[in-house]
Amino acid sequence: MVIEDTTRVKDYLNKTKLTTLDYVINLYVGCPHKCLYCYASYMTSFSKHSEQWGEFVDVKHTKKKINIFKIKDKKVMISTVTDPYNFLEEKHQITRMILEQLVKSEAYISVVTKSKLVLGDVDILQKMKHVEVAISVSTLDETLSKKLEPCSSSVRDRLGTLKELKASGIKTVLFLSPILPCFTDYKAVIEATKDYVDEYWFDKLNLRSSFKTKMFGFIENEYPQYKAFYNNIYIKKDNTFWNDLSSEIDEYCRLHNINNKIFFAGT
Repeated sequence: MVIEDTTRVKDYLNKTKLTTLDYVINLYVGCPHKCLYCYASYMTSFSKHSEQWGEFVDVKHTKKKINIFKIKDKKVMISTVTDPYNFLEEKHQITRMILEQLVKSEAYISVVTKSKLVLGDVDILQKMKHVEVAISVSTLDETLSKKLEPCSSSVRDRLGTLKELKASGIKTVLFLSPILPCFTDYKAVIEATKDYVDEYWFDKLNLRSSFKTKMFGFIENEYPQYKAFYNNIYIKKDNTFWNDLSSEIDEYCRLHNINNKIFFAGT
């Protein structure tokens, strides 16, 4: 059961320190997907909830409209610490309301989700000048995905969503995030989806605080053969794996003319 509540905010639009973006729009506090690796779980400490991350979602409300002149030519992402198409979106239509405000915007809008619910807003997305929809995937293995992302859409549904978005004339991005050491086969993902994906984004598995403990527990219980490898990366802080992988992905995409962004290059 997910606890639903509301919260008042001054503005949906927030400046960000993320170097690849100018503004972020997070329309909900919390996320019901309960992904084991979720980096956003640190947000629990900024909420009014005693429940764990994944067990609550607050719907944000404000009377303030998005100032589209303020974000002209800026890069804006919906969302960075929640899913704008979590199951409550069907009821509240907050994301749809924001997209309607952004239709005439000159900003470069990125929508990031794991949910096929985004397809309900294709009519608005088609009217937007600069928009892309990124669907995040970590693996093509449905069994593994269900263990790590128990309340998310299936991998099949996510890839099907990308196909439908592409067919609707919307720029599609497959966000391979997080890349899971020993599990994620980026080449297999690209090969399976290249016909309907315009660009690929890559980001690594970041582990800290409580979800680091959860992931290590998962590895120890389910895949103990990988424990030493994960210890080397996340306990000993050896970045060799990520540096080598970044170079490998960069070379692979260059050779195959694949549009891409690697967010962990040079780590």
